[in-house]
Amino acid sequence: MGNDLSVSNLVKKFGDFTAVDSVSFDVPKGSFFSILGPSGCGKTTLLRMIAGFEEPTSGIIQIRGKDMAGVAPNLRPVNLVFQHLALFPMMNVAENIAFGLRRRKVDGATIKKKTEAILDRVGLPEYAQHQINQLSGGQKQRVAIARCLILEPSVLLLDEPLGALDLKLREQMKVELKKLQSNVGTTFVYITHDQSEALVMSDRIVVMNKGRIEQLGTPQELYSKPLTPFVAQFVGDNNLWAGEILESSGENAVIRTDEGFTFRTKVQGSVSVGHRADLFLRPETIRIQPAEKEGLNTFTVTVKTILFDGANSRLLTVTPQDHELLVALPQNRSFDHIEPGQQIEVGWHPEAGVCFAAGG
Repeated sequence: MGNDLSVSNLVKKFGDFTAVDSVSFDVPKGSFFSILGPSGCGKTTLLRMIAGFEEPTSGIIQIRGKDMAGVAPNLRPVNLVFQHLALFPMMNVAENIAFGLRRRKVDGATIKKKTEAILDRVGLPEYAQHQINQLSGGQKQRVAIARCLILEPSVLLLDEPLGALDLKLREQMKVELKKLQSNVGTTFVYITHDQSEALVMSDRIVVMNKGRIEQLGTPQELYSKPLTPFVAQFVGDNNLWAGEILESSGENAVIRTDEGFTFRTKVQGSVSVGHRADLFLRPETIRIQPAEKEGLNTFTVTVKTILFDGANSRLLTVTPQDHELLVALPQNRSFDHIEPGQQIEVGWHPEAGVCFAAGG
């Protein structure tokens, strides 16, 4: 298999500010790889260095085993799709897609053949003669990607390409992009601050924060086994409690929260008895009115409001000490009897929580 892209100990400084701080990762050939993080975490700077628009302060970027030091952007086997797609409005779809090949002085017959083939692959076979202003947002997106793919890059870099689309179209395009990538087989390196985009599309994700890598893993690993408090908070929804560790052995601990609850939970890293810790608990791991309480952490909450959102509906509840808690409503049972103001018992399994030393 091998890697299409390898980044090792990459550093980028702007004066005293370190935007990218010794970042290393490998992107396997033909994979969908995402770089996820909040604004200002260094992900766009990282992408610009891979594309050749920024010079690294130190470190190595290799594409298919070749060192990219000193290689100009137009000579690198990568292409970049921006959020603002930069399609040429005065050219039709086919002309837009063929633009790069024409600049490479490829002959007309080859251009026509390749343009037809790529339009087919991105699912727009009948659109060659359409004007750009006749296309929907999602179609423009696919034309921008086709324009890059026709140049057969080793790696396609995508910088928040769905950012300008409305929500429904963005949801659709997530699935489209994933399908497109697996059909075409080109390695995608995708930059986003939207965790659901990264989770839905990626084979592997690197989570960045303040220029550094917090965690690299599959979507499932990041979601169910976060290695840092930042990843626990940034990927998916989480309820958070602060408290003090009463007992600790290996991966298990007992925490007394500041509201006075005593919970048994799993630990990531190490925690010490008597020290402060933070406990994270996903809304969907909390069971409502559990019939079997054996081994669960149980307590009573008051329903504040029902946040109805179809399959993602949740309860906003509060503990007696006014600590807010989100509880997911499972699909397989009806909870029509629950109303705002009602007190309900909830419980969660110690395996479901994850505890980190405070300030970690």
